[in-house]
Amino acid sequence: METAPQPLTDTERIDWLQLIRTKFVGPRLFVELIERFGTAAAALEALPELSRRAGGRKKFVPPDRDVIQAELAALSVAGGSAIGLCEPDYPDRLAAIADPPPMLFLRGDKTLLTRPSVAIVGARNASTNGRRLAGEIAGQLGEAGYIVVSGLARGIDAAAHADALETGTVAAIAGGIDVVYPPEHEDLQNRIATTGAVISEQPVGTRPTARHFPARNRLISGLSQGVLVIEAALKSGSLITSRLALEQGREVFAVPGSPRDPRCKGTNDLIRQGAILTESAADIVSALSQQMLRPQQVTSRAITPQPVEITPETEPETAHEKIIELLGATPTGVDELVRECHMSAASVQSVLLELELAGRIERHPGNRISLVF
Repeated sequence: METAPQPLTDTERIDWLQLIRTKFVGPRLFVELIERFGTAAAALEALPELSRRAGGRKKFVPPDRDVIQAELAALSVAGGSAIGLCEPDYPDRLAAIADPPPMLFLRGDKTLLTRPSVAIVGARNASTNGRRLAGEIAGQLGEAGYIVVSGLARGIDAAAHADALETGTVAAIAGGIDVVYPPEHEDLQNRIATTGAVISEQPVGTRPTARHFPARNRLISGLSQGVLVIEAALKSGSLITSRLALEQGREVFAVPGSPRDPRCKGTNDLIRQGAILTESAADIVSALSQQMLRPQQVTSRAITPQPVEITPETEPETAHEKIIELLGATPTGVDELVRECHMSAASVQSVLLELELAGRIERHPGNRISLVF
C-alpha cells in the first residue's frame, strides 16, 4: 500500500543520511532497505547481519551521527536545504525514475522542481550559433511556461541558463551546492540560486569528479518532461543524458546540424534514431502538448515501506544457495526466480537483498538479476 509523502523529523533526516553515506549503499539499495525495514534506523541496525547471512565480505560502517550533523550544519551555512525522497517537496517526476537520489540538496526556490520543465544540454565547445539558439529556445520555453533545466556546464548549458533566468531555471550540478564548477560560472550559479534553483545529491564541499557527471545527468533528464540536445559529438555526456531520458520515458528532441561539424554528429544520429527534429521552442511545446493529451499513468513514489518479517518456514536455510544455482551471467527476471524456486515473493526479495548486500548479485533494469562472478 502506497504511503502519502511525509516530512522527515530531524532524527530521521540524520538516520537517512547515515544510511545514504554508508559505503556500498547506492540509491536503489537504499530504497530496497527502507521498503524492507520501514525506517533507516532499522535498516542501519540490520545491515551487518544481513550481509553476514549471505556470506558477504563487505563492511557496512555508517558514518558517526556527529559527522552527519556537521554536514547538515554546513548545508545550512551554505544557504541550502535537504529534501528526502519520502517528503512532499520531492519532485514527482524525479521520484518516478529507477534510481532517484534518496536526498536532494537545494539552494533556491524548491517550487520550481514541480513545474513543467524541459532540459537543454549540448556541447561545451559550442559554436556561436549553437549558443545563440540555445538561449533563444530557452527564452521561448520560459515564455510558454516551462522551467529550463540544465547542468551549468560551459557552452550550451550556460547559454540556456542565462536566457531563462527571468522565467525560471534549475541547475543540476555534479558537486556540492556550495562548489562552483566551472570556476567562471560563479556569478551565473549565484544568480540561478537567487532566482531559480541549484540542486545536487552530493554533500556540501564535494569537488566534482568524472564519476559524478553521469549521476548528475540522470537528475537533468529525471526532472524534465523532455530533453533537447543542441550540438553533441558522438561520444558526449549530452548523449548519456538523452539515453537516460529515453529510459525514463521522456521525449528527446535534437537540433540538426551540418554533417561536416563533429559537434553535430551526435544530434543528427539522435534524429536518425527517432528524436524529434527541433528548430524552435514551438516544436517542443507542440510535442509535449500532445503528450499531455494522452492517458497518463499515475506514478507512485519510488519508496513504499512494507516491512516483512521472514521466518524459517518461509526462508529455508538453503535459500541463498538455491537462488544462486538458478542465476548466471545472463540477467534473469525476479518473477521467473519466484516460480522456479517455489518460495514466496517476499522471501525471494529478502534473499536477493542479502545477496546484493554481500556483493554476489547485480540488479538490472526491468527487475532482473544476474550473478557476480
